[in-house]
Amino acid sequence: MAESDSKIRVLIVDDHQVVRQGLRTFLELQPQIEVVGEAADGSAAVELARRLAPDIVLMDLVMPGCDGVSATRQIGQLGLRTRVIVLTSFAEDDKVFPAIQAGAASYLLKDVTPEDLLAAIQAVHRGEPRLHPEVARKLMAHISDAGAASSPPTPETLTERELEVIRLVAEGRSNREIAETLVISEKTVKTHVSHILGKLNLVDRTQLAIHALRSGLGEAHRS
Repeated sequence: MAESDSKIRVLIVDDHQVVRQGLRTFLELQPQIEVVGEAADGSAAVELARRLAPDIVLMDLVMPGCDGVSATRQIGQLGLRTRVIVLTSFAEDDKVFPAIQAGAASYLLKDVTPEDLLAAIQAVHRGEPRLHPEVARKLMAHISDAGAASSPPTPETLTERELEVIRLVAEGRSNREIAETLVISEKTVKTHVSHILGKLNLVDRTQLAIHALRSGLGEAHRS
């Protein structure tokens, strides 16, 4: 029973049956993954997420009827702990930014290797965002172009150590990597991240990374 409870429960959403089958075949070979269902469109995905409360939804974007962005937003409004990983063929700005704004915790392209997909599922389940390198470059360029004028000021309540943690989160470091860099425990890193999210009124690490890059906190104390 403990083994089953520890598995990451995944819902696969894609309008192509062959894609769903390929993902299911790979994921069901992973002892830490349990595929709990499949959906061929966004409306079905929202209903299954409501019924099954999966840990992770692998979400295609371009589907008939309710698309992946709308479905991601609706799943976020269910009040579940479910996190959405966008898995799509499209890296255009008009797809990337709406998906992230809708609440996607990760944005991957379908050329991702099986190993990287598995790593992304595990990372997002831990609360750590993962972006395809091309998507990360687009996002950083978009934030940079937005300019510092619209950026919120750095809250005075942030400590020096919290600023160090923010900089490392903005670089895409995992909790383990941050702990090793700062010579502290992973538990302490998680505590710092939780406090930072509360102080900045943010929901998760994805929002924190975006906030840090937009406001310049990602450059704090860099030598």
